[in-house]
Amino acid sequence: MIEDNLYKFLKYYSKSPQWVKSISGRFYRMLPLSLRYGKVYTEYAKLLEKSQWWPKEKLEEYQWRKLDTLLKHAYENVPYYRRIFNERGIKPKDIQNFDDFRKIPFLNRETVINHRDELVAINYPKSKLLYMTTGGTMGRPIGMYYLKGVERSRELAFMTSLWSRVGYKIGDKLIVLRGNVIPSSSKGIYWEYEPIKNRLILSVYHMTEENLPLYIEQIGKFQPKFIHTYPSAITILARFMRENSIEPFSSVKAILCSSEAFYPGQRKLIEDAFRCRVFSWYGHGEVTTLAGECEYSKDYHIFSEYGFTELIDVEGEVINRGRILGEIVGTGFESWAMPFIRYRTEDFAEYSDKKCECGRKYRLLKRVEGRWLQEMIVTRKENLISITALNMHSNVFDNVKQFQFYQDKKGEVIFNIICRDSYTERNTRYIRKELLKKLGNDVDLQIRFVDKIPRTKSGKYRFLIQKLPIKFGDEQCYS
Repeated sequence: MIEDNLYKFLKYYSKSPQWVKSISGRFYRMLPLSLRYGKVYTEYAKLLEKSQWWPKEKLEEYQWRKLDTLLKHAYENVPYYRRIFNERGIKPKDIQNFDDFRKIPFLNRETVINHRDELVAINYPKSKLLYMTTGGTMGRPIGMYYLKGVERSRELAFMTSLWSRVGYKIGDKLIVLRGNVIPSSSKGIYWEYEPIKNRLILSVYHMTEENLPLYIEQIGKFQPKFIHTYPSAITILARFMRENSIEPFSSVKAILCSSEAFYPGQRKLIEDAFRCRVFSWYGHGEVTTLAGECEYSKDYHIFSEYGFTELIDVEGEVINRGRILGEIVGTGFESWAMPFIRYRTEDFAEYSDKKCECGRKYRLLKRVEGRWLQEMIVTRKENLISITALNMHSNVFDNVKQFQFYQDKKGEVIFNIICRDSYTERNTRYIRKELLKKLGNDVDLQIRFVDKIPRTKSGKYRFLIQKLPIKFGDEQCYS
């Protein structure tokens, strides 16, 4: 009941005028965290305070209990898994350990896209489900269902625990420099204060040389403790600060970076400009795997309490030792509405065999690669827009089978679409409208319908084919 009431409140809040948001936001921040974020958040926050220091054996015991419960639920309530298990003669009782778990076939993006309805649990009413999509950075967005009051509350608990490693607490002043659209940007105001979370949101779509002094001014006035951003966006700001001898903001304790990989030299440029720690992590919308840095190390610590993570080689065999690059396969522990079991993420990583001095017994990833490889769209004014910022977490692309951006001229972008049978002209207008909200009037958008979108030599799809050189500081990078 608490979760439902808060969901209704947040839905009303998002549509309210700013003065209403300011009043309700202050009131909301006065409530205890248990009321603000509900039972799931509270339980996981308490768990993570203790479990991050558990020995390896206790973490594995916890993981097995979670997997066992999830497999029984999937077999009893999810048509896809009941069919797959029966076809292979598998019952949940046959899976008694992690080796047995590998009998379950992998789940991939194509299967999720083509069998989405069959993957939805039948024991929850539609009123309890929340429809979401991944950003589609591989050109194939996935539609999925979360259980209201579960996945997002759990995610908040984990992210708060993760960020606490560099001192973050809920309510700290936060700058957000990601994919948010600012309604007032057409009036030259590229920021918006969000009282409910005490954060100032800045537009990543208007970071031109002319506008960056305004960004510097707003950050200085707001005096944030942390900046949550894409590496590409904060690099633009860091380079501007360096080139114009702008002093770092004394209030900023850490730069929180995600959703993209770092190019060589980027992290150093950011840390030199801001004179504070850059803190990074890995996660995705399918909520199967979460891993992040710690206070002492830049290795990614895999949260054992979040899901069960495997690395596999090109033959699909599980990798258990370091120095071998493998694909990340994840199983999320709280995906009750739509379980992702042994899900192939199409991201790649390499284990580290080190033991971290932080004392946590989590498995470590030395590096993460794959679909995070940065790609940028270049506007007429040579402003850079990260493709990550163009992600749509809505139904914009529901009638699109596959898509891809292509650019070979500044300020011009071609958007190639493979349509589903249900696609109509109305979808074209909707897509154009939503993309132009983010691209702005400094980019001409051409929508083109195609029958095929080519793969890379390694067999992957690319979200953007970029033929222009992208310059970061003194380096030029090509897609």
